[in-house]
Amino acid sequence: MFTVAIIGQKGGTGKTVVAIGLAVASTRAGFATVVVDLDPQATASKWKDRRSDENPAVVAAPASRLEPVLEASRRAEIDLAIIDTAGRSDDIALKAARAADLVLIPCRPNMVEIETLSAVKDVLMLAGNPPAFVVLNGIHPTATKQADEAREMVLRAFGLQSCPVHLCHRSAYAEAPTAGKTPQELDPEGKAAVELQRLFDFTCEIVKLGRGEHHGESIRHSGTA
Repeated sequence: MFTVAIIGQKGGTGKTVVAIGLAVASTRAGFATVVVDLDPQATASKWKDRRSDENPAVVAAPASRLEPVLEASRRAEIDLAIIDTAGRSDDIALKAARAADLVLIPCRPNMVEIETLSAVKDVLMLAGNPPAFVVLNGIHPTATKQADEAREMVLRAFGLQSCPVHLCHRSAYAEAPTAGKTPQELDPEGKAAVELQRLFDFTCEIVKLGRGEHHGESIRHSGTA
């Protein structure tokens, strides 16, 4: 089983959107998938309550129960566990990062959010520097240069790599969760669906999902400076 943690030090950055988007992409690819909802606001769990499809599974738990939940997932032969976390909680983020084969950090390209990456970098160091990538979110659809500049700033200021895939500001990201769906389900051919699929493909490439034995230990220290 591979584990991906979605963390950040600010609410509203798109952590749950990324978590459920990846989970649905994983399910559609044929992988047994669970979202572990550590956020006290239970946003992913509430999304699941509005959902008619039984997959992916969503399990709400306090951070103190993360390891038993992940162990139960392993016994259930889950392929991919995605941990959704709260904003502004070092303790929850640290537990999630320590358990992860890969950490994704959604962040919008404004200085208020980018400055929070300093605290995220501290969490990653305490967690043993798991592979980690910033996922730029809320980019204007025509602002490719903005994304490139933000990636350079994040690398220069914090030594954090950014995912080559970014998510644009699109109505599907806000509309789909209200119906218990994700953009891939709302509009399978839409641009938001394409972005999430590319992010899932990138995730699979990093953790080697679907490519044989577990490679988590071999990539454990390759992601952050």
